[in-house]
Amino acid sequence: MQINTKVFVVTGGGSGIGRQVVLGLVKRGARVAAVDLNEAGLAETARLAGAGERLTTHVVDVTDRGQVAALADEVLAAHGAIDGLLNVAGIIQPFVRVNDLDFSQMEKVMAVNFWGVINTTKTLLPLLLERPAASIVNVASMGAVAPVPGQTIYGASKAAVKMLTEGLYAELMDTNVAATVVIMGGSATDISKNSGVEIKRSESSKPGTGMKLTSPEDAAAQIIGAMEKGAYRVVVGKDARSLDMLSRVSPRKATETIAGKMKSLLS
Repeated sequence: MQINTKVFVVTGGGSGIGRQVVLGLVKRGARVAAVDLNEAGLAETARLAGAGERLTTHVVDVTDRGQVAALADEVLAAHGAIDGLLNVAGIIQPFVRVNDLDFSQMEKVMAVNFWGVINTTKTLLPLLLERPAASIVNVASMGAVAPVPGQTIYGASKAAVKMLTEGLYAELMDTNVAATVVIMGGSATDISKNSGVEIKRSESSKPGTGMKLTSPEDAAAQIIGAMEKGAYRVVVGKDARSLDMLSRVSPRKATETIAGKMKSLLS
């Protein structure tokens, strides 16, 4: 779809990949509503963008349906329409086994990563269907294609996002709305800090991959490019592509390989 002059809602726009998606869209001439819980982060995104009235910022908890409904009204008032939704916001869980994870921690991960996407999608889809061409882009994870011990609930939430997006693609095939799922590999962001999760320095790279992390700028460029093409799926990062391929050829091998590499981190 065309990006110049179109209006996009981007969740997680206050930092990391979400911020870079906002900046990339603005650079391409789009109008953007950046959404995040972090007001200071949104202010910094706006400063970096320097886009004037083409960028609005919205402090919203995507797990709150009332706030998401109000967001739709705010964006329409500011920009006149909504042509695309990019769900980038997400959090990880504490790095422990399911047996050691509190129900409240599991519920929080599912609320943000899955129900947040449901809330924005259900609220904005009727508006997107009214546009000549529109797009929904949901960021999942390589944890959605193969399990990462210590991030099992996170992976489950992203697997739900993956299937949701693929289901939307199937349901929207005869409409003007494209649906794209992003299988995101390891990225150099502050997701652990933003999730309130402490990770040891030795764990700072994507566990078990030994591969270079994708920069937020590169990830954002690939996400925007996939949306522009109306792609069904985009896999970001060499680690994600390798794991995606292995999980297709031998799911058990992929599971056991990751489990072996993660064993020392969960001891």
